[in-house]
Amino acid sequence: MEAKRVRVLIVDDSAVVRQTLKEILCSDPEIEVVGLAGDPYVAADRIAEEAPDVMTLDIEMPRMDGLTFLKKIMSQHPIPVVICSSLADEGALSTIRALEYGAVEIITKPKLGTRQFLEDSRLMLCQTVKAAAAARLRRLSPMHTVEPKLTADAVLQPAAHAMVETTEKVVVVGASTGGTEALKILLEAFPEDSPGIVIVQHMPELFTRAFANRLDGLCAITVKEAETNDTVLRGRALIAPGNHHLLLKRSGARYFVEVKDGPLVCRHRPSVDVLFRSASRYAGPNAVGVILTGMGDDGARGMREMFEAGAYTIAQDEASCVVFGMPKEAIRMNGVKKVLPLDAIAAGVLSACR
Repeated sequence: MEAKRVRVLIVDDSAVVRQTLKEILCSDPEIEVVGLAGDPYVAADRIAEEAPDVMTLDIEMPRMDGLTFLKKIMSQHPIPVVICSSLADEGALSTIRALEYGAVEIITKPKLGTRQFLEDSRLMLCQTVKAAAAARLRRLSPMHTVEPKLTADAVLQPAAHAMVETTEKVVVVGASTGGTEALKILLEAFPEDSPGIVIVQHMPELFTRAFANRLDGLCAITVKEAETNDTVLRGRALIAPGNHHLLLKRSGARYFVEVKDGPLVCRHRPSVDVLFRSASRYAGPNAVGVILTGMGDDGARGMREMFEAGAYTIAQDEASCVVFGMPKEAIRMNGVKKVLPLDAIAAGVLSACR
């Protein structure tokens, strides 16, 4: 019996982009494009006729912008939505807000006429859409800022010379599909004197800076897009810039990060495996690893290496994941010490950092 194909509605005001996306997605036998819409009103009519499994959605459109349409959809009849956005700084914040409103993932709008880009992106685009179809959705509820409820005094001894001690803990985190909201919930729960945190979230280039800035305004800790030689400090989280790997390094008692180019690892750049492997080598038992929601197996091998090096490793549980791919693989590879629901992970990390 033939497997059910993922049915996709493409919503974009550019006819060329609509056709390009259709060609890319239709190249995968597991995907069927069931409709094209030039604006949200046409899309709403298509959805009323027959709801798709996944919708790709542009942000900037005539008559009704994509963010407004997304909020309506997610508060009434949630559908897995993949934002198809231009690679532009000015649109990055809107795209981050779309993820907060319930979009599953971001893909970069195809560069028209660039065949190599299309070939390089084909696998990623098709995998993203198929992952979105399997995502666990939540109806959009009013946004609220979570006040940090934990204090590090309960589990951490005050350090007079934070980075002098060779036992200083460092936290490394990997996430993919559904990870932007998971990271928001996780980082909001950390108090301002938390151990230093280094993060890889699968996200296109330029969007990571807007994402980091958004989190910085919400969290008690400082959050920034990582740059080479940034020191890993208490009360600060560093996020890998899109399209670059991020490595944890050490010089004496000082942990710092290195941003690197390089090939795709586990089909990703940045790759969680790259960060986790560097943590196993340079931090060993002083590292705490966290693997969050995401499609595929990126990070599973690296987490196993961390576990074998004596690190404390935590995976998000299935019930709180949007996609239980990456944590599931890390658990399967016996690289996980503890499996926790998302809202308990911050406390688990602080406890491990005693």
